[in-house]
Amino acid sequence: MTTGTEINAGLFSRVLTLAYGVVCYAIFFATFLYAIGFIGNLVVPKTIDGAPMVPMLLGLVINLVLLGIFAIQHSVMARPAFKRVWTKIVPEPVERSTYVLFSSAALIALFWFWQPLGGVIWSVTNPIGVAVLYAGFAFGWGLVLVSTFLINHFDLFGLRQVWLYYRKRAYTEVNFVTPLPYRIVRHPLYVGWLFAFWCTPSMTATHLVFSVMTTAYILIAIQLEEHDLKAAHADYADYKRRVPMLIPGLIKRSSPEATT
Repeated sequence: MTTGTEINAGLFSRVLTLAYGVVCYAIFFATFLYAIGFIGNLVVPKTIDGAPMVPMLLGLVINLVLLGIFAIQHSVMARPAFKRVWTKIVPEPVERSTYVLFSSAALIALFWFWQPLGGVIWSVTNPIGVAVLYAGFAFGWGLVLVSTFLINHFDLFGLRQVWLYYRKRAYTEVNFVTPLPYRIVRHPLYVGWLFAFWCTPSMTATHLVFSVMTTAYILIAIQLEEHDLKAAHADYADYKRRVPMLIPGLIKRSSPEATT
């Protein structure tokens, strides 16, 4: 027989879990908004560019370490093998929220300790060119956000998991779906990041290091992610053959021998 104390304890646990997920999401969303300002040199107190504060080589090393910390955290914690071990320590309903929290913390550290390097690679001053690049920048961030909603934004960032736990409902995996942008390229979210990282009227050495390293990380992350997706979804291998990775219309054609 369930006692009132047990009922209250269970409710408290569910409420606490829900609150934790909401706080983690709020931290993520604030970090996401700050990232727009940081990369675009807009509004926020500290941005990607500025006057160098340390020698260039030291600044470069610091920045590479910060990017490496984020890349390792973001990729390792997302792997199924890590999750199986991690959920023996962290309750399953908050596993995704905790991942989101750690990712946000890695980004906040990057923002805080980032070192401008100085130097200009290109500088566009033509008003039309500036407008086009800022439009590409805005398009990238918009595509990132829209892409997450198309594949279940709230599951991706842990809110669905804690809400289901609060409602005492079992978690179910999100179905593999390919809404419109996902029929053009397999990774529209990453396409959005590339637009956001590269579309700038003033490409400094600092920004170039950031863009090159994050692009390299994206290409590696895609391989890891697709390995997991093929293992999780029987339809993914066929989807991969039909839809290009990042560039619309760019499909690797199978040889006649491979199709026979």
